[in-house]
Amino acid sequence: MRLVKLFFCTAFIFLVISSKAQDDSTKIWTIKGENTLLLNQSSFTNWASGGVNAFAANLSLNYDFNYKKGKWSWDNKVLAAYGQTFQKETDWRKNDDRFMVNSLVGYQASEKWLYTFFMNFNTQFANGYDYSGDERKFISAAFAPAYLSFGPGFAYKESDNFKVNLSPAATRLIFVNDQTLADAGQFGVDPGKHSRFEFGASLDAYYKIDIMENIAFENILKLYSNYLEDPQNIDVDYTANLFMTVNRFITVNAGVQMIYDDNTVLTKSDGTIGPGLQVKQILGAGVTYKF
Repeated sequence: MRLVKLFFCTAFIFLVISSKAQDDSTKIWTIKGENTLLLNQSSFTNWASGGVNAFAANLSLNYDFNYKKGKWSWDNKVLAAYGQTFQKETDWRKNDDRFMVNSLVGYQASEKWLYTFFMNFNTQFANGYDYSGDERKFISAAFAPAYLSFGPGFAYKESDNFKVNLSPAATRLIFVNDQTLADAGQFGVDPGKHSRFEFGASLDAYYKIDIMENIAFENILKLYSNYLEDPQNIDVDYTANLFMTVNRFITVNAGVQMIYDDNTVLTKSDGTIGPGLQVKQILGAGVTYKF
């Protein structure tokens, strides 16, 4: 609950930043962002074919803080999202929960190539549960897991909408700051340990295209291979977002995120236990404030 409160404090801070960003006249910094509230609702009364009353609300903050001076550049992205869904039979359950900071320092080697150093941090705000059994099962928490990756590399940057960074010497630290999950050896840590060290190769790619007026398609791909253990088992994190703008404030957003992490043990739909493909989908209409 404290981390959920932290999320909303973060939301307030970003809203304050957005309100002041228009007054920033410096040209070496480019600040832009989106604050989006998505809502979904369905209701049934005496409906012959049946149905379940449901409501969902998702708040997301997506900010870019980019610096450019001479041959030096520094691109930063902060993404925070949290959502809840309600059904009478199940009460409230979260349907989105993430916090990500991505930072890339670059020195221009040629027109579109850069020498780089990247840093990426990922975690969540609140406890996560598996509801597939008779009783809910505790499976994750704030900083359990948390992922911190960093390393030198090189990047190809066509524009802010198309860029690829490759780091052949990337360090990744996995943190499990919950004793129960750590004792169970979740997320690849040794049982009882709270962290895991990995060293390998990392690839980050971003591509956004305007399909037509007011419709944009965004792709985010992250790959990681651990040289120290099973380097052939590549961790994959792919996100696709479709943004449809109705007017300045009203948008319709659809998104899917697919993750394969060799260190994450799941109880899959067929009853087997082991690594598997994780899929999350979100669709909603709501209010978006951009600057």
